[in-house]
Amino acid sequence: MKQIQIYDTTLRDGAQREGLTLAVEDKLKIARQLDKLGIPWIEGGWPGANPKDGEFFRRLQLEPLTQAEVVAFCSTRRPGGLAAEDKMLAAILAAGTKWITIFGKSWDLHVTEGLKTNLGENLEMIRDSIEYLISQGRRVIYDAEHWFDGYKANPEYALQTLQTAIDAGADWLVFCDTNGGTLPQDITRIVAEVIDRVDPTKQLQFGIHPHNDCELAVANAIAAVTSGVTMVQGTINGYGERCGNANLCSIIPNLQLKLDYSCLTEANLTRLTQVSRFVSEVVNVAPNDYAAFVGKCAFSHKGGIHVSAVERNPLTYEHIAPTQVGNERRIAISEQSGLSNVLIKASEMGLTLTKEDPRTRQILAKLKQLEYQGYQFEGAEASFELLMREILGQTSTLFTIQGFQVHCSIATQHHSLATVKVTVDGQNILAAAEGNGPVSALDTALRKALSQFYPELTNCYLTDYKVRIIDGAAGTSAVTRVLVESSNGIHRWTTIGVSDNILEASYQAVAQGIEYGLLVKSPQTCSLVDLK
Repeated sequence: MKQIQIYDTTLRDGAQREGLTLAVEDKLKIARQLDKLGIPWIEGGWPGANPKDGEFFRRLQLEPLTQAEVVAFCSTRRPGGLAAEDKMLAAILAAGTKWITIFGKSWDLHVTEGLKTNLGENLEMIRDSIEYLISQGRRVIYDAEHWFDGYKANPEYALQTLQTAIDAGADWLVFCDTNGGTLPQDITRIVAEVIDRVDPTKQLQFGIHPHNDCELAVANAIAAVTSGVTMVQGTINGYGERCGNANLCSIIPNLQLKLDYSCLTEANLTRLTQVSRFVSEVVNVAPNDYAAFVGKCAFSHKGGIHVSAVERNPLTYEHIAPTQVGNERRIAISEQSGLSNVLIKASEMGLTLTKEDPRTRQILAKLKQLEYQGYQFEGAEASFELLMREILGQTSTLFTIQGFQVHCSIATQHHSLATVKVTVDGQNILAAAEGNGPVSALDTALRKALSQFYPELTNCYLTDYKVRIIDGAAGTSAVTRVLVESSNGIHRWTTIGVSDNILEASYQAVAQGIEYGLLVKSPQTCSLVDLK
């Protein structure tokens, strides 16, 4: 297997995504996860550009990574100066990294319009910067910025910039599709053409740095690899400026599992999904459930025919085994489900059902009826489990709500007051509670009423609340779907409520969340092994 060098720039280029901000501790956490994943190159940022990046490199000098090369990033020196006197390059050297990635202009338009200098001075900036960094004991990766646009506009000058970097001693030469507008067939042609021209003896090392403005960054990375590059620069989850960078979570498995290139060890590849979701949590960006390979839905099956086929042979609807990238198969429950969906979900939940059992068809019929009314059980599997257990006779009446009232006021600090009347074992309990909103008040009042009978509820709490208007054309009479996520500190589960009254729908979801926590996920039946 031919080795492909994976170069991660999540901490620099990825952090340029709009709305994404990383603290120093965030960058360190991500860097250590990438190091454990086996990523050989981690670009940490631009020392000197801001105090945060300088602190990041200083911290890594004190506590180095185990195997990855940490790379500092910067541009060539300024026009009209000397690299040895450039304060920006001094800050780069102070970062203490062995490797430095330096970018220079390949496109004559950027030289004259962006740098406001002449083409000859740009060549001198590339040469002087690289030679100076090498004279200081550093090794250089040269990013040829706007390479493909520059090569199309003025190929001879673009080649001069690349040859200048080669003559100055750069170790790697990286073709950057900085605007993200190049098509895969042009990547294939230009990369192969340029490598043949500047490296006929095949002694040099080349890379690719694609952006995703045409939704082609992954395809362009693969095209470049098949044309001869051996380094791919990208980010976890494809984060980056504008439309993002090449998504390493797609590139790595495509290269390794589809094209037989070596990027990570097999063991590390199984951690890819975990790292993808870890980075999502750290940067506070919701994971893309539909992302290839690592998304929650990447190996989910909803249609009954699909589920039945996958149960017999996963190859029927899965192009790889989910475990190869650390993901898992999910069987979704919906109105499109068949008996196979119900049987598999029952097995996952520890329930015994067979195709011949009439209750299996009863569950399926009830599922389809409720989904027609607006329920969506693929997002609320705890509610579906309660439905199955009810039909199987495995539930009991823990409490009955006789009624509730919610009063909202903008004049009080807590805004909302809820009163709930509950019956437990023949006893009527009346409880009231305030909350930061009507649902919070209702949830608090209900738990207050029940906690004297079920003390384990003190460990349960709401973690998420989502509302969806199903038929918006009906205006204020529209049916509302509410999803509530609950947790006991060990498990999380989601329940659903549907009604044309948003408070009624919320009550249904909250009450089911409590019921599920007591019947199925009581902390008394959990072990710390389940903690995730």
